[in-house]
Amino acid sequence: MAPDRGSPTLHPVRSPEYQNSDAKDHGNDRNVDDEPDDTAFTDQLSESSEDEDAAARQLSRQRSDAANFLAERADEGQNFTLRGVLVGLAIGVIICFSNMYFGLQTGWISGMAMPASLIGFAFFKTISRHIDYPFTPVENVLVQTVAGAVGTMPLGCGFVGVIPALDYMLTPEENGPLVLGTWKLMIWAVGICFFGVFFAVPLRREVIIREKLKFPSGTATALMIGVLHGEKDDTGLVRKDSGMETFRRRSRDVRRSSTLSGILPRCGLGPDGEETATQTSEANEDGAETEQGSDWKARIRLLVIAFAISAIYTLISYFIPQLRNIPIFGLPLATNWLWTLNPSPAYIGQGIIMGPTTTLHMLLGAIVGWGILSPLAKSKGWAPGPVEDWSTGSKGWIVWVSLSIMLADSIVSLGWLTLRLLLLYAAQYISEIRERAKRGRLWDIFHRGSSKKGNYTALDASDPSSTPTPQIFNSTQHHNARPISTPTAKPFSKSSLPEPDAPPEHLVSTRTVLIGLALSVLLCIASVHLVFGSLIPPYATLLAILFALLLSVMGVRALGETDLNPVSGISKLTQLAFAVLLPTASKNAIIINLLAGAISESGALQSGDMMQDLKTGHLLGAAPKAQFWGQLVGSFVGAVASAAVYRLYTSVYKVPGDMFQVPTGYVWIFTARLVTGRGLPEMAWQWAVGGGAVFVVLTAVRLAAVGTRWGAFVPGGIAVAVGMYNVPSFTLARTIGGLLNWYWRDYRRREETPVIVLASGLILGEGVISIVNLVLASLGVGHL
Repeated sequence: MAPDRGSPTLHPVRSPEYQNSDAKDHGNDRNVDDEPDDTAFTDQLSESSEDEDAAARQLSRQRSDAANFLAERADEGQNFTLRGVLVGLAIGVIICFSNMYFGLQTGWISGMAMPASLIGFAFFKTISRHIDYPFTPVENVLVQTVAGAVGTMPLGCGFVGVIPALDYMLTPEENGPLVLGTWKLMIWAVGICFFGVFFAVPLRREVIIREKLKFPSGTATALMIGVLHGEKDDTGLVRKDSGMETFRRRSRDVRRSSTLSGILPRCGLGPDGEETATQTSEANEDGAETEQGSDWKARIRLLVIAFAISAIYTLISYFIPQLRNIPIFGLPLATNWLWTLNPSPAYIGQGIIMGPTTTLHMLLGAIVGWGILSPLAKSKGWAPGPVEDWSTGSKGWIVWVSLSIMLADSIVSLGWLTLRLLLLYAAQYISEIRERAKRGRLWDIFHRGSSKKGNYTALDASDPSSTPTPQIFNSTQHHNARPISTPTAKPFSKSSLPEPDAPPEHLVSTRTVLIGLALSVLLCIASVHLVFGSLIPPYATLLAILFALLLSVMGVRALGETDLNPVSGISKLTQLAFAVLLPTASKNAIIINLLAGAISESGALQSGDMMQDLKTGHLLGAAPKAQFWGQLVGSFVGAVASAAVYRLYTSVYKVPGDMFQVPTGYVWIFTARLVTGRGLPEMAWQWAVGGGAVFVVLTAVRLAAVGTRWGAFVPGGIAVAVGMYNVPSFTLARTIGGLLNWYWRDYRRREETPVIVLASGLILGEGVISIVNLVLASLGVGHL
């Protein structure tokens, strides 16, 4: 059932004060997204002048257009539909199978937001003659939100790392192995899949509306949906009054400022070093949009072709498994040191999405780990067993070094992010205290957002003369107050104002968030206790949830700024913290450590996934409330489905085995043993400390080099570590994909969207046909 859409009338432009007046009508059910920004307009106007009044009127007009656009879109009935939810669930289950398959192989998953919206658009476009009402951008947002929530659950519920570690890697001395039945897996998954969604809602107001963080993947998805659904007039151009003009104007800044590879379509660098994608899009704003809007069939065709190529390879590789390990460097290196190539189109597609920088850093990790450290450990007798053995071979030995690198990168990166946040907000509050102290209103700092500002007249967008200049009042005065005019006030600035938001009735209420968060926390504690009993005390589960919520704030900010959600680092920091806070002498210490890390990773992943979707929805005017409920539905179905899919794969294939090596499971169990002081192989701790120290320095240098041309050449700790603990066959294939991305985007200076669609088709092809291979294996069909 669709949420309440309120009055169909258009909403006039609102200053940040509109939330206060609306809150009166909602009583105690005020919206968490409606907290007033008390200082948004105060001290933003200098002494009155004609130029500043004109600028203020122009800005008010723009905000009026944006507010009307958001109100129109949020009032559409297609924000939440049964058909949209069902299509999203169907696409999400396919992505869930795909992510489980790749997650058990290498630990990598993808949210697949762009292909989900493209597939949803193609489906509804195909049946458009048989549906009662059109498929709109906001319904496409719902489809990709639900699909993403379902598809990410294999990682969010620990089925590609923690659960295999409990199932297959715990020793009897550690109270293992701990094999859980399918129903217990479902209870566990449902228990941990909700609290991060509820926690993400209050973060939306800060990071999307006030700070306007980019969330590049969410923005890229919105750009694609906007182009696909561009409304045409009689000449075939996008109509200026359709709301898309406002959307393009708001997204252009993100295009202009983004420098992330693998995210936004770009045209490379011009002769003067300036990025040329923005100029191209602006110069061809009408004609290019028409061409792109009519190009959806070509993109679907590309997706289908890529899917077919990958599917054929996957099916053939079932009967000829030797195709997965081609000895391109000769048989001795392949046999003795595992240097082979897996020419899987899906892993090439993953490399395309990751981009050249990440994949080359992973290749560096493979060279250091498998080309230097593995032969060294073997020759010195530190890892005397077979190379591929996780316990006594060099494959397991180099994991300790990669773990240290991951921990070093995580601690420095998240530590810097925390420090930067503290410095940022401290500077803001110190500045505000000084300004208020000058006016003798220092006490107001403790009442921020609780008092009223001035009067604002609703704007008539059709009458330019009716656009008033905002009158700024002291925050402690009322309607009869006099405007403040101070020569030290800052100029009226668009960038300092929060973005207009959806109408209050389409936001998630504070009551819903508080009750939902409390219930989801209780559900998590109860489900963990029901599944694991006395193995983990309830207070430890609650502590893990608190860590998840705190670290999610940093994860969401990192995602908004860099498009990378450091869930792996967050989980490792939680494991480290639990080793310090809780006794490690207990026989259950390893299990407690694993579960705590899994809970924190789940919360951070849910919050980040929800925030990307909310950014997409905000740019397109979708109702946040509808997205919220769609995310909850998708999370529930995804939790149940991922538990069933996990048990299906593990019942047919040997885990760990040749097909599913589950490297992240070993990373989890080795981390738990490392931080709880369990034994390490000979010389492992010395090399681990050395590797960690090197990457403390390199990570600090990389953070200092953000935004510079040479920053990409500083190795990233997580990417290097992934290249070390995955066998070279996967890393080589991903590197090929990364170089293809570089060739298309940087060398040929072409738009990146086609190669992202190509990569998505390659990944989905193998992921879907792996289900066919699963059936063949369960029926005992042999290899050639």
